[in-house]
Amino acid sequence: MSPINEVRRVLDYAVTEIPPEKILMGMPNYGYDWTLPFMRGTPARSLSFTEAVELAQKYGVEIQYDETAQAPFFYYTDNGQQHVVWFDDPRGIEAKLKLIDDYDLAGASFWTVNRCYVPNWLVQQNLFETVKL
Repeated sequence: MSPINEVRRVLDYAVTEIPPEKILMGMPNYGYDWTLPFMRGTPARSLSFTEAVELAQKYGVEIQYDETAQAPFFYYTDNGQQHVVWFDDPRGIEAKLKLIDDYDLAGASFWTVNRCYVPNWLVQQNLFETVKL
């Protein structure tokens, strides 16, 4: 999951160094589950968007949405340990995909395509023609 404000920051710099038409924006197809309190050097667990939604359902917690990051997140507690999960959903994917036109980029490339989350693919297919390279 990449907060859109940080993606914009990277793209703002990238287009000063590389012609935009040569840039494919990376789109992560995974979220992260962090154990709290966060401690530097402690890795987060990677999970698919489907796993994130299922985890929220399992613990009966509400999925919230951060407008600045353009991303959903939620908190849950497991064995007395608090966690926070950040991932993407169709709203965040759409916001990020619209950056392609905003920056006149060549397109986007999804990482870990084997973690399919159908709603996100539907957003992408609605906005752009898909080309497998």
